[in-house]
Amino acid sequence: MSYSETDLRAASSAGAISPDELHRLLAYLHQRASSTNTPRAKFDAAHLLWYAGALIVIGAMGLFSTVAFSQMGGRALTACALAYAAAFGFAGDHLWRRSLRVPGGLLIAIAVSMAPLAVYGVQAELGWWGKFGKPGTVHDFYVWIKGSWLFMELATVAAGVIALRFYRVPFIYAVISVALWFMSMDLTPWIFNVGHIDWEMRRIVSIWFGLGMLSLAWIVDYTSDSRDFGFWLHLFGLMAFWGGISATEGATELGKAIYCLMNVGLLAVAVIIVRRAYAVFGAIGITMYLGHLANVVFRDSLLFPFALSLIGVAVVAAGLAYHRKQRVIAEWLAANLPPSVMRLRPQGGVE
Repeated sequence: MSYSETDLRAASSAGAISPDELHRLLAYLHQRASSTNTPRAKFDAAHLLWYAGALIVIGAMGLFSTVAFSQMGGRALTACALAYAAAFGFAGDHLWRRSLRVPGGLLIAIAVSMAPLAVYGVQAELGWWGKFGKPGTVHDFYVWIKGSWLFMELATVAAGVIALRFYRVPFIYAVISVALWFMSMDLTPWIFNVGHIDWEMRRIVSIWFGLGMLSLAWIVDYTSDSRDFGFWLHLFGLMAFWGGISATEGATELGKAIYCLMNVGLLAVAVIIVRRAYAVFGAIGITMYLGHLANVVFRDSLLFPFALSLIGVAVVAAGLAYHRKQRVIAEWLAANLPPSVMRLRPQGGVE
């Protein structure tokens, strides 16, 4: 449960706590709030422009780069990346020290995102592409799967980790998460030691790498004061794990039913640790399974649409019941969940 300063003053007026206790408590809470490095992101016009600008710069130096950009040569690309990283890093640090944490943090994240371009330039200049050969232009890094991209992804993760050591910026986790997501695909040729990878190889690596990212996300949640830091790791971990499971071909009806139960489990996890991403993927998975039942198992059944409608109504009713009993459920979970699990939940009970 969360309490406002008004609630605490009302409790003091009612005699629940003494004025001295109120003063000490408010002083502690104000000090704790002021010591928090990174405020929660908002969605006003200024924040929207900051994030949009950062994404445009990151895209301009990667996803939306042209062939002519790659023809600059390896040395020029590395010099350009280092110049961008230094300029944005300096500007971000300046804003960060002036307590403009959101725009400053985004500029630091832009500096981190220059790591793959810098490494690409070094590899292009020295021909260090390994056994899988030159993978293509800088733009292709964001489009095609290739084992030669691995060093660029490792450099991005390393740069992000170093930046997080000095700047607690949640968006840096987004850059790291994208690099890890790409790595989950580009590791496939290395793991199977083949030049040509098939769909099944990618799927297996995606599942296990997704589980690894989710484990890392839970560690971040457990050790961090803010839930913003783990958001991107949860999101991309779910994309890799859930996507690999959902792409299974030739599964039996029993296997598909187990898949549905797994998605029900994701909904349960969403309730326990209050992470909406698990609910989104779980709901999509359940919907996909119901679609399979409608199109394959009960394709010619007249009663199936009506039965499915009743199930939908029951789900809505369950949601209404949960909404009414949300406080009671939260209190029961707080009393029965182990402390290690409770640390994964937000203090206020909502995400």
